[in-house]
Amino acid sequence: MKNILDKKKVVIVDDHPIVKKGLVQLINKQKDLTVIKTASGSHEALKILETENPDLMIVDITLKDSNGIDLIKDINIMDKNIAVLVLSMHDESVYAERAIKAGAKGYIMKQSVTKNLLKAIYTVLKGNIYLSDDISSKLLDKTIKNKTGDNSIPDVITLLSDRELEVLEFTGQGLTTEEIAEKMCLGLKTIETYKTKIKDKLNLKNFNQLIKFAVEWSILHKK
Repeated sequence: MKNILDKKKVVIVDDHPIVKKGLVQLINKQKDLTVIKTASGSHEALKILETENPDLMIVDITLKDSNGIDLIKDINIMDKNIAVLVLSMHDESVYAERAIKAGAKGYIMKQSVTKNLLKAIYTVLKGNIYLSDDISSKLLDKTIKNKTGDNSIPDVITLLSDRELEVLEFTGQGLTTEEIAEKMCLGLKTIETYKTKIKDKLNLKNFNQLIKFAVEWSILHKK
């Protein structure tokens, strides 16, 4: 049996207790991996990094006190040697590229956990990028189009910032400006500014069109 000092140390950041419990059980069954801590939000995760030195952090995109993309950026600022693997229910076609750009080493959807989680973990611990074959193909196709000067109209994912995309998603889920502000821990005027920027970037005429677009987009990319 391997000594705990020989095992790769893992921290899980997810606000679903059942998900965390399942991940802990799966990972701790591996002879060379051990979960040293779990967290439900960004603040708790960053506090862990003040006293622990994990090899890997498994992070969800949606957390109770922050956006997982912001947490990934903060982790990289604190320690670039920590591998970050995103595990989320969010559509990978929407968030995988953003997560990698933020500093994550991999992205896996929760629907694929049973089949691919361990493969993803070992891939990123080796310093490699882990993405599904489908999203890897899409990103490669996008790169080729950019290099060949394809001037197709950019999609929502390309146009909007991380925060703007988050506001669009919440709007599509039917949340009011006040509810979005509370959820994102931001002021009402800030959320209104984000909505205005989204409307302008998407060439929408008014906020009613924005709400309609957000709902339709949310259904298309439903978790």
